[in-house]
Amino acid sequence: MGNKFPKGARGKSHWGLAPLTSTKGNAFENLYTRETRVMSLREKFPDALKSAMKARDAARTSSLRLIIARLKETDITARGKGMAEASPDEIIAMLRSMVKSRRESVELYRQGNRPELAAKEEAEIAVIESFLPQSMDEATLEAAIAAAIAESGAQGIKEMGKVMAALKTKHGTAIDMARAGALARRKLSG
Repeated sequence: MGNKFPKGARGKSHWGLAPLTSTKGNAFENLYTRETRVMSLREKFPDALKSAMKARDAARTSSLRLIIARLKETDITARGKGMAEASPDEIIAMLRSMVKSRRESVELYRQGNRPELAAKEEAEIAVIESFLPQSMDEATLEAAIAAAIAESGAQGIKEMGKVMAALKTKHGTAIDMARAGALARRKLSG
C-alpha cells in the first residue's frame, strides 16, 4: 500500500500534529495537543479576557486588562535584565504586589467613607487572586516558619533574613512572603 502520508507531510497528520506513534520525545510529548496541555499563567490572561468580554463582564474585563498591562511592564523590566520575558515566579510576585496595593487602597477608601470604591477594589482583588496559587493556611504557614527557624538556626530578630531565605528557597511562590514575614517576626521576637 505504501506511504500513508502525502508527500511532504511525512510524520504529521493532516491537522499538523505529530502522530501518536512518534518515536521522538517521551510519551507525554507524543500526546501533545493544546487541549490537553496545562496552560501557563501567562496564557491564562488573554483567554480569561476573551471569555470575560464574551460574557460582557465589564468589571472582570477591566481587571484583566490591568493585569495584562502590568504584565507587559514586567516583561519590559525583565528584558532590561537580559531575559526574553518575565518568569512565572516574577508574574506571581507581580500579582501579589497588585493585590497588596489594592488592599491598601481598600483601607484608605473605607477610612475616607467611599464604600463604592472599596467594593470596586475588592472585586479587582478577587479577579487577581483567582490566578494566584492556593496560599498556605495559617497552621501550615506556622509549621513552615518553625521548620525554617530550626533549619537556619535563627535565635533572634536579627537573623530573620536567614529564615526568610530558607522559606523562599523551600516554598518559592507557594508562600505569601508578607504574611510569612509578620509571623516569623512574631516567633523570633517572642
